[in-house]
Amino acid sequence: MSTASTGLNGKTREDAWELVQQNVKNEGLRKHMLAVEAAMRAYARDFGADEDYWGTLGLIHDWDWEIHPTAEEHPSKGVEMLAQMGWPEPFLRSILSHATYSGVPREKPEEHALFACDELCGLVMATALVKPSRSLNDVDARSVLKKMKDKGFARAVSRNDIVQGAQEIGRPLEDHVAFVVQALQVIAPTLDP
Repeated sequence: MSTASTGLNGKTREDAWELVQQNVKNEGLRKHMLAVEAAMRAYARDFGADEDYWGTLGLIHDWDWEIHPTAEEHPSKGVEMLAQMGWPEPFLRSILSHATYSGVPREKPEEHALFACDELCGLVMATALVKPSRSLNDVDARSVLKKMKDKGFARAVSRNDIVQGAQEIGRPLEDHVAFVVQALQVIAPTLDP
């Protein structure tokens, strides 16, 4: 049982996970959000920040995608719903900032980290799925970067966002990729098919 982060108005990771379970039926999308949570927790530790706050942000950032699957609605409509549920404004602002098209600039470290981890987690997970073992444990930064160059692979993943994300958190791309791969390998049993 985890306690609420001081910045979440009494909300917890469990509250976020309940929303995900109620509103996200696609197992791949659930795993994506768990992956982003793991990467965000790792970056929170690295930055000396609130791991529960950052992790919960990663977990819930796409909770409304199946309800609002367009740029016109996601994440803005989901954020409106979260506000009605009592989630704090700074947390909601961070969710909005992960979508460049929202017009909300990224200002805080957790906002830069969320943006940096979101697309990259998708590419790392896709790379694992084409390994013979289909396991994150067989993925390394080199294999992800190789797949990143293949524009036909995981076409929906924005390579520009991955590069920009690494820049925003002040890491060389290869270091950022290696860091995220390692973070996801910690929870590989949860994420692997």
